[in-house]
Amino acid sequence: MSVKRVVPDFRTTDPEAVRDFYALVGLVEVMNHGWVMTLASRTNPSAQLTVTTGDASAPVDADVSIEVDDVDAVYAACVARGDHIVHPLTDEPWGVRRFFVEDPDGRVVNVLGHRARG
Repeated sequence: MSVKRVVPDFRTTDPEAVRDFYALVGLVEVMNHGWVMTLASRTNPSAQLTVTTGDASAPVDADVSIEVDDVDAVYAACVARGDHIVHPLTDEPWGVRRFFVEDPDGRVVNVLGHRARG
């Protein structure tokens, strides 16, 4: 299993204010779907922060997102362990395959992979 990136997820009621604040340290908006925005470093694009006003398709908000190379294998391992899945494995319309699982301390982890574009 390979981790591609780990991104903290911040909930906010004012994504533009959060974007403007983090611009002070060099993070710029690289994706915005209205309810979720990704900020990234211009010089190190894997340094990212997600800002959300609430997840559009999941019942809860994630605390952290972890992109992996094989989301199906991680999902199967979590199910086999009996981990608490709070959002099932889903192909989302914006091009990711993901699920949410609680870690042992109750943090919600968004485990995702990008789908190949055809």
